[in-house]
Amino acid sequence: MVRNNNCKDCDILIRSIFKNLKEEDLKKMNLEKSCNIYKKGAIVYHEGNRMNGLFCVNSGIVKLYKTGIEGKEQIIKFARRGHLIGYRSVLSEELACTTAKVIEDASLCFIPSETMTGLLKTNADFSFEILQMVCRELDESNSFLADIAQKSVRERLAEVLVILSEQFELDKNGVLQISLTREELANIIGTATESVIRLLSEFKDDKLIELQGRKIKIINLNGIKKTANLY
Repeated sequence: MVRNNNCKDCDILIRSIFKNLKEEDLKKMNLEKSCNIYKKGAIVYHEGNRMNGLFCVNSGIVKLYKTGIEGKEQIIKFARRGHLIGYRSVLSEELACTTAKVIEDASLCFIPSETMTGLLKTNADFSFEILQMVCRELDESNSFLADIAQKSVRERLAEVLVILSEQFELDKNGVLQISLTREELANIIGTATESVIRLLSEFKDDKLIELQGRKIKIINLNGIKKTANLY
């Protein structure tokens, strides 16, 4: 366990779901939460676990995935700084619907269920923020289902590269600031690892990207958007 980060002084507060909390609410949450460091590869919680709280990502990257047939992963999303994970299970009082695994060393703050539900009951602005967040995630899920049904694997991979470039940004050399295995990319778009390897090679030949081990350098973002039919 590490020393609690003070919520009031957190530099991502103004961009987080907690930005509308009153000072006394922030103080209460700060007293009741706990913070921990998780190393790459650590499991924060497993699908099917009973959740007695949620987590706020202070640093690092956590992937959320469901386990399908024969243990195959279906990656749902990547949580980064300022994101909440495990909150849907807390709100619905159901078992965790995903597994959360750290893919880049992370600092996570654990907020007990009682603290979260107390805030929801006493702060209308906060409750509305949570409702909006749930609606956004539902819209993302609907879009993903539509893509699976209507787009080719090539289009889906291109769209994932666009989304990752928006979520994690590019460094000054155009390299994606997240390192994923080919298997993880395949799990995001719902295809075989061999298909992703072949398509990445094609994207490279088409001068859309460069491959640097697990790192992907974006050369022609507009070309990738065109391939994804995002225009």
